[in-house]
Amino acid sequence: MTAVRSEKPLGNDIQNCEPATRIELSRVGVTGLKRVLRLRRGARSSSALFFAELDMFAHLSAERSGAHMSRFIENMEDVASEMSAEVSPDIETLAERMALAIARAQGTDRAEVRIRAQFPMTRRTPVSGSEAENIYTFIGIAISDGHTARRAVGVEVTGFTVCPCAREMVAEYARAALESAGYSAAQASEITSIVPLASHNQRGCGTLVIGTQARLGAEEIVKIVEDAMSSEIYELLKRPDELHVVRKGHERPRFVEDAVREMIRGVAEKLPSIPDDAFIWARQDNFESIHAHNACAERCGLLGDMRRELQGGGRPGDEARVSSLDAWLGSLLK
Repeated sequence: MTAVRSEKPLGNDIQNCEPATRIELSRVGVTGLKRVLRLRRGARSSSALFFAELDMFAHLSAERSGAHMSRFIENMEDVASEMSAEVSPDIETLAERMALAIARAQGTDRAEVRIRAQFPMTRRTPVSGSEAENIYTFIGIAISDGHTARRAVGVEVTGFTVCPCAREMVAEYARAALESAGYSAAQASEITSIVPLASHNQRGCGTLVIGTQARLGAEEIVKIVEDAMSSEIYELLKRPDELHVVRKGHERPRFVEDAVREMIRGVAEKLPSIPDDAFIWARQDNFESIHAHNACAERCGLLGDMRRELQGGGRPGDEARVSSLDAWLGSLLK
């Protein structure tokens, strides 16, 4: 059988040809790309190696058949190589430069890069002072039209929460049991205010992403998220540490909703230099211990609106709200 010779050269750029069905695509790209990156660790000047997973996308017009997939990888390698010679670049700057490079290389008006990098931070336990590494996920997101870019930085942090509702039911039960045993109502209330009370607790994952061009230390954001839950957790706990963490958690019972509100309050109070036009996305996922389902809460919007709300000013009207991180990032391109 004679092979059929193609009339078009092998180098013909099929991606730039017109597709059979003319309709634009919101995102085309590569996902789950794994790479080791050298980045700055939080607010420190020193750099370290991060294991990262990258998603890179470009908007595709209705006139083009496809994106140039190899260029995504080339852009990532070029930018990463250029930045490796600099003094400790951070994750959000890397995402921003990659988004700019992809938009130009793909000839598109919208490119997006999302980076999730895992990195250990050495923590000392609260009582014994034992050292161990906790693993955190740092997040860098950027969008670009090829001329300018907008970016966000954030973290995912694991902690645990204690259910306030169950704790109060246990307190009521304990007070009734004490009164039945002969203690007065006042004595029963005093005892239950001193003795730690049982409740169900669950490991939770707090996510806090801040959209701003201001420089932020990832370690600062980690602290805000940890403080929003009933207690932080540690990879290593000696007995005195375990008692401390359990007591702390049960003395600060918090719903999944409380954790989100505390994240927002933490940003407003602990990061006063961030401008009002910064975007905040706070989310808490709790992996329930006595239910077959999980619990989730989140809030997103402009920091200025949240600051006014915390001061009693109320929420803005629907027409003034920014509905999502994607909407805030995309508003750059309008």
